[in-house]
Amino acid sequence: MSGAAAGWHVDAWSPSYGTSFEQAESGGDGPTTESSAQVDTDVELPAATWRPLAAPPTVRPPSVVLLVDGVRRIDAGLWTRESDGSSYPGIAASYAAGVVRCDLRRGAAEMVSRRVDRGLFTASQEAPDLVAGTVRYRVHRVGTSDVAKLSQTVQGPLTELEVAVSAQVRQEHTADDDDLLVVDGPLRKRRHLARTLGYVKTQQGRYLSAALSAVVTSLAPGQRCPVFRVGTAWGGFSWYLRLPGPAGAPWSGIVRVECSTDLPPAEAVRLADLSLVTLPRFASTSYKDPRAPQNLIPIAGLERRLRGLLGDARLLHRALTISAAGSRPRG
Repeated sequence: MSGAAAGWHVDAWSPSYGTSFEQAESGGDGPTTESSAQVDTDVELPAATWRPLAAPPTVRPPSVVLLVDGVRRIDAGLWTRESDGSSYPGIAASYAAGVVRCDLRRGAAEMVSRRVDRGLFTASQEAPDLVAGTVRYRVHRVGTSDVAKLSQTVQGPLTELEVAVSAQVRQEHTADDDDLLVVDGPLRKRRHLARTLGYVKTQQGRYLSAALSAVVTSLAPGQRCPVFRVGTAWGGFSWYLRLPGPAGAPWSGIVRVECSTDLPPAEAVRLADLSLVTLPRFASTSYKDPRAPQNLIPIAGLERRLRGLLGDARLLHRALTISAAGSRPRG
């Protein structure tokens, strides 16, 4: 047998968090599965001349970086009791979103915005809000009774919280145009906010051809690929960059960053260079974070703070149990 033998790479992420990229098993999106989105790869460079890029030496990071993220937790599973004797499954969930402000001049970080909410998610048309002690779970009527899918319905309200804190912090904590707002995940409804980037740390679809994907996997830490445009309803200008970290799998340490297509292409390129001198300084290390290097250090700290704001899970579960028992009809 001739040729080099195949080898293995261990994904840097802890298996409890899945993988740093989503590999499809049967027809879903993954890093080797082509996206159906229309992609314009000639925004910054013609596709035939794509190569790894470094930021020009004149590019400096902003004075302030604002990072947005959210967390959620399922507090209890419940069942309703309908007037006709039937029953629907439901879940009680707590979720929070917040912003950490990193002042790069002072080397200081602080949480400057936070919101916490709770909901009761069920397909029941009769279920009321549920009050557990001093906490109210507002009912959200959803379109599924599949217990396995109910937890997914929490993402919508959580995203709305993230959008709200993003808009608030952009109004209240702008640093004379010398700041950058980074939201964890796609931009979604925040494309109108100034100097805002979406930070996608898990790669779920391949937007580029095999030849251009090879440029991405050849990136060294601190390099990015040229800017391209994704033409979907939620599309935008986008680019991949590799964060610093130990050598590993081809996509290890690679994140996708996006900005609004409402911007001129030259502004998208400027933001791409700005991201390249800003985001790598926040990269985490494996001994501190099982999702290193993609789960940025300020984001990890923000997640810990937000989880603390959700309250004691055991006390809430007990309060929900007592409240649900008290709401059942007697007789």
